[in-house]
Amino acid sequence: MTAKTTLPARERRGPISWMTRNPVAANIIMAILVIGGVIQAFNIKQEFLPSAQLDMVTISVPYPGASPEEVEQAIVLAVEEAVRGLDGVEEVTATATEGRGNVVVEVMPGYDLGRMSQDIQGEVDRITTFPLDAEEPIISVRSLRRQVMEVIVSADTADTVLREVTEQVRDSLIQSPGITQVELSNVRSFEISIEIPQDRLRSYGLTIRDVADIVSRASVEVPGGGMKTTSGEILVRVRDRRDYGEQFGKIPLITGPDGTQVLLEDVATIRDNFDDSDRFTYFDGKPALAMSVYRVGKETPLTVEKAVLEVLADLEASMPEGIETTLWNSRADMFRQRMHLLLRNGALGLILVFIVLGFFLEMRLAFWVMLGIPISFLGTILLMPVFGVSISMVSMFAFILALGIVVDDAIVVGENIYHNHQEGMPFLRAAILGARQIAMPVTFSILTNIVAFMPLYFVPGVMGKIFRAIPLVVCSAFVISLVEAMFVLPAHLGHQRDLKDPHVIHRLQQRFGAAFTRFVREKYGPFLDLALRNRYLTVSIGLVVLIITVSYVKSGRMGFQLFPSVESDVALCSFKLPYGAPVAKTQAIHDQIVASGNALVREIEEKTGKAQIKGCLSKVGSSGRGSAGGHTGSVVFDLVESDVRPVSTKDFVQRWRKKVGPIIGVDTARFRADSGGPGGGTDALTVELSHRDIDALEKASSSLAEVLGEYAIVSDIDDGFTPGKSQIDFTLKPEGRSLGLTSLGVARQVRSAYYGAEAIRQQRGRNEIKVMLRLPESERQSEFSLESMIIRTPKGIEVPLRDVVDMVRGRAYTTISRRNGRRT
Repeated sequence: MTAKTTLPARERRGPISWMTRNPVAANIIMAILVIGGVIQAFNIKQEFLPSAQLDMVTISVPYPGASPEEVEQAIVLAVEEAVRGLDGVEEVTATATEGRGNVVVEVMPGYDLGRMSQDIQGEVDRITTFPLDAEEPIISVRSLRRQVMEVIVSADTADTVLREVTEQVRDSLIQSPGITQVELSNVRSFEISIEIPQDRLRSYGLTIRDVADIVSRASVEVPGGGMKTTSGEILVRVRDRRDYGEQFGKIPLITGPDGTQVLLEDVATIRDNFDDSDRFTYFDGKPALAMSVYRVGKETPLTVEKAVLEVLADLEASMPEGIETTLWNSRADMFRQRMHLLLRNGALGLILVFIVLGFFLEMRLAFWVMLGIPISFLGTILLMPVFGVSISMVSMFAFILALGIVVDDAIVVGENIYHNHQEGMPFLRAAILGARQIAMPVTFSILTNIVAFMPLYFVPGVMGKIFRAIPLVVCSAFVISLVEAMFVLPAHLGHQRDLKDPHVIHRLQQRFGAAFTRFVREKYGPFLDLALRNRYLTVSIGLVVLIITVSYVKSGRMGFQLFPSVESDVALCSFKLPYGAPVAKTQAIHDQIVASGNALVREIEEKTGKAQIKGCLSKVGSSGRGSAGGHTGSVVFDLVESDVRPVSTKDFVQRWRKKVGPIIGVDTARFRADSGGPGGGTDALTVELSHRDIDALEKASSSLAEVLGEYAIVSDIDDGFTPGKSQIDFTLKPEGRSLGLTSLGVARQVRSAYYGAEAIRQQRGRNEIKVMLRLPESERQSEFSLESMIIRTPKGIEVPLRDVVDMVRGRAYTTISRRNGRRT
């Protein structure tokens, strides 16, 4: 007789009964989930962090040479006023730093970022009050960058040679089919600097601006159209372009009546090098440049890493002697470690489920329940592209979270089916009734788990866009596991047969299961019955335990922190000198910190005989907390893996700090062993004050810092104000106005002398290059040179600067921050 006729009519109704009686359909569902998941696993996008567009549009306006207060007045206020009234704007924050103004427009959730970007572009283009020396605004939609690693090129050679070799390595990387985007990071821009002493200019009756105009007119490349002749069309152009410093030196400044010429190289020192910014990078003590390699499209961190290694291996033979390339900060390693962790935990979970259920229930049941894990996970991978989720560090973390939960429903259903069979039911009927009996509680159990994770989907802001992968992955795995437990698992268990000749393992398992059942009935059962009969006492004991637990937490004996501090594989020291400190002093402190760290490494390696570090990357001109300038710096030692290195990162940092000793002249020096992870050096509390009057704001922040300092548990208080660079303000005297001078004319001459006058900006290869004219460095290093500077009036009269302006000494702000039109 068929299974259909042996079951009562009421037990043949419903989807569970139909699927159990038709195992082919259940197998088709399982095959779709497994095969589709395997195929999708090889095609789904893989990345370190989920790619997402942030609800922010950034407007950046360079204003070279300007102080933060000038940037705020001339750039930030105008941009703020232009964009604040646009539809969809939720908040406007701005930062004015030396030489640049940045305004960030936070867009309301769900608003079209493309449309908002176009609206902002139109409003900014209509601003007519930007200073003449301000550069074109850069408007961009913020997004999470997909950096995979950095490639460090280091060599003890000239900066220009190192840059050329780095450009060649970058070209080779981009030519690889597996690499699309490579960018140089923390590099100085190319610049041709033309320096003319003031006495030379005076002897020829010229100003720096005059020479800049001559240079700009002498280096041109202008198309002249075409001539249509009988033999064909001929293009015409004026080609007198100059690209390199020596070519600019041949430009004639003055031509005499007899044809004699004074060339630019006769009166100027020409340097074809880099701009005057204080940014230097070192790797293991050698000058270095870094390239950031990004993942694009269907590329994965692992394929990008493989392509980079292949290119560097091919370049190794042709690389000039002394040039070294090193992989740094490889996120592909972390991606691989997370993937191995997921696979290892998954395999361990399968084994544990199989062994434990095999002991307590039956080997065949354990096998089919165990399959619930890979079926649920592969089915989830099949659905992930539908929800826009990729394989990333976050989604793999979600899989690890679900690993211990996803098989619970299958265990409960399988155990109930096994129980019914032990009561004497045939396998088919036991499967149908077992699944039906437990369907309601199992479904609500899964829904409860989904409700617990779904709030993460609604987290706003940047973290919400990253975290949304967790509930989507976990909840998809829960739903698929429910489908597998309710429809696929009963079909597999319902068509088994009792073993006619049980093997040894089965007999041992049956004995163990029987013994455990006796323990439950004879020991646990009576104890449970006692607890139920004395329910008020049981509830009272539970409440007492709860009260004791809550009291212990509230007593302060149990510590609290937002994120645990996790030891990193890198030891970091970031330091900051007073704003405006000479870069030579920063360089000396940098060398002291690096030398102390290297000495400690040698001590550890000589004592233990084991390697301690992979390399040391250090920078002057940038620190570990995001600030930049010649007064900041950072040193990073990349340690070998934790299971190999002889000394922990925390011990290394403590000994490094002692080795360095007191550092004279430093505002802050911070040694960290927990950088780069959750809780790594984060501030416990941040308070933002807002006011239109900067003086009132400074007094309020100082008062708040003093009050907070009275608490014993509060340390490392930063009141938010750092003294900026010294500043000298000029005001034109009446005597200067009587000579025909204007404030703008004086400002132009001073700016040309110290910051420089831009003659040309043009493309040289793939790099933009500026031609700047200014006074020699020796005439820009002392206040005396400023006081003795000569100003030319419109009539050609020369007068000292100090005679036509009043000078007032002050101090510039380091950074001016604003939120919704108010300083913070």
